[in-house]
Amino acid sequence: MQLRQLIICVVLVTINIILHYLSKSELLYNIVISLTFMKLYNLNRKVSVNNSFEARINEGYHFLNIWHYHSELELVAILKSKGTYFIGDAINDFKCGDVFLVGKNLPHMWLNSKEYFLKNKSHKAKAVAIHFDEHFLGSKFFKSPDMIHLSKLIERSKYGIRFYNISKKLIEEMSSINKHKGFERTMLFLNVLDKLSKHKDYDQLASLGYVQGFSSSKNDVIDRVTSYLFENFKRKISLKEISEIAKMHPSAFSRFFKKIQKKTYTQFVSEIRIGYACKLLLERNATILSICYEVGFNNLSNFNRQFKAQKNCSPRDFIQKYN
Repeated sequence: MQLRQLIICVVLVTINIILHYLSKSELLYNIVISLTFMKLYNLNRKVSVNNSFEARINEGYHFLNIWHYHSELELVAILKSKGTYFIGDAINDFKCGDVFLVGKNLPHMWLNSKEYFLKNKSHKAKAVAIHFDEHFLGSKFFKSPDMIHLSKLIERSKYGIRFYNISKKLIEEMSSINKHKGFERTMLFLNVLDKLSKHKDYDQLASLGYVQGFSSSKNDVIDRVTSYLFENFKRKISLKEISEIAKMHPSAFSRFFKKIQKKTYTQFVSEIRIGYACKLLLERNATILSICYEVGFNNLSNFNRQFKAQKNCSPRDFIQKYN
């Protein structure tokens, strides 16, 4: 395992050294970026024995542009630079002042704009990065009544969260965590998580289908239905069939499902299929046509229409964005 981690580290360092010394050749830039996306890396973000979580300031000419995941959650505040974030199947721009919480084992990457890879040394990238295990204070800590709101924040993070309009004061608190030690350090971090858990202006990023998981709704019917959908979404599931799983009349089930999930049953299934299609598209092991049928659509035109409705681009354009 240690040898494998060493090899991965050498590869990552080599790629970033190449990027650091790139000339203004856009072709070379695109070649290296494409090679970067060829493999999903499992990075080791284990915390040191002296800390319960890791907090650091990352600063350089650009961020580590590697498509990767790790078992720890990651809280990030962008202090300098701009570019494009890739979190699950979500792709969008990031800028100074943005704050993200990425759940465990959720693939992600921060790709700076092209000017950060040129020889011009005037551009710098800087961010606060905090890595922590969901049980960094023990398996029962966040299950206590006073910490339920933090437990829900951690649960939401499995989709990736982007927070908007975070105050400069809170970002400064995040930046100062690595300057403290012991009890004070931990309390400062918990205070940051507490404020983020109560912040109302945010988006969940990766789709339900990509993550292939779901939050406990505390409703046995919804849990039973959702589990069944995840196990069978690749084939046609009629309203009658899923209603029988819920042990309800079809019309009653439709009303019930929309009230709980805030969307129709058909929309829900479509989101699962498109999210899973994004995962398959990024793996690059199959054609768009074969993926269309793999995820449960029975014709390509409907697949393209549903994909564009949810992702604002075609499947082909989606792949090109990641390239």
